[in-house]
Amino acid sequence: MNSLQGQHIYLRALEPEDLEFVYALENDASVWEISQTQSPYSKFLIRHYLDNAHQDIYEAKQLRLAICKNDSFEAIGLIDLYDYDPKNQRAGIGILIQNPENRHHGFGHQALKLLIDYSFEHLLLHQLFATIATTNQASISLFTTFGFHCVGIKKDWNFNHGIFSDEALYQLIR
Repeated sequence: MNSLQGQHIYLRALEPEDLEFVYALENDASVWEISQTQSPYSKFLIRHYLDNAHQDIYEAKQLRLAICKNDSFEAIGLIDLYDYDPKNQRAGIGILIQNPENRHHGFGHQALKLLIDYSFEHLLLHQLFATIATTNQASISLFTTFGFHCVGIKKDWNFNHGIFSDEALYQLIR
């Protein structure tokens, strides 16, 4: 079995055919609060990003993978390693399942497990971290299921819809 293959989903590299999916996801204002996006992305910029997605994690300091159901090539979400730091053997991790109809079916759980295992076994990372809004109970539950621990709260860290909100830092140390 492929190391990025789970019972119901698999993770794959982004392809040029993912343009419309990534465009829709990056321009979905309902998730901008999570991604810290400030403005829409053009198809030109996303096409350029996808054209350069062949860079490995050592060049790009990021690894973005599509989450797909086993019976389809179509992406249902994205999972990222970001701020990759080979010297200190750590990276941030983020995940988003685009369509709410695909949430609460264990797809995010499987994707996170696959990427944690890949990070520790293949990239030989020492730790992973995630920043999560303190009000995002679904993400907190998902990450703590895998042993991530809250190591601090950044007070009034994010400003959205006219109010400041707290963000928590979670770590998983190998």
